[in-house]
Amino acid sequence: MCNQTGSPQVNKRILPPANKVRTVKSVITAADLNIRLGADDDPALFKWLVASFLMGKRIQSDIAAEAYRVIVQKHRCDTPSKLAACSHRELVRMLGEARYTRYDESTAERLLKLSRRLNDEYGGKVTNIRQASDDCPAFETRLKAFEGIGPKTVEIFLRDARGVLF
Repeated sequence: MCNQTGSPQVNKRILPPANKVRTVKSVITAADLNIRLGADDDPALFKWLVASFLMGKRIQSDIAAEAYRVIVQKHRCDTPSKLAACSHRELVRMLGEARYTRYDESTAERLLKLSRRLNDEYGGKVTNIRQASDDCPAFETRLKAFEGIGPKTVEIFLRDARGVLF
């Protein structure tokens, strides 16, 4: 872009010294997503598991939170059965609607596998995973057995759910 004299404009921005730059890490909690976790509240625990799953990927937390809102709140896929009833294409479209596009295909597939396995092996209840686990480490191991759930997703999920599960 040129200024009125015809010479190139130079955008001069003064940046703070490196030691003065603050990084802000955005941590989204269950409460931020209007999920009220309580003992034996499987619907809330499932919603938080889906949100944690989405936030556990290498994607901005605000985009993951929006993907949660689109899938669970807007499209009402708020139970393992409802989520499992979605087609892969429908989930990809929902993720795209939330700008969760970097991993949309694999995330859609893994969300379907997560919901189907939760239905098949644990009766659609996160609390059944807890009941099948002797302690928190055993629970973590069972969660990590779901495709797409790794240490980061478990960390995010338990950050808010540990108090109601253990």
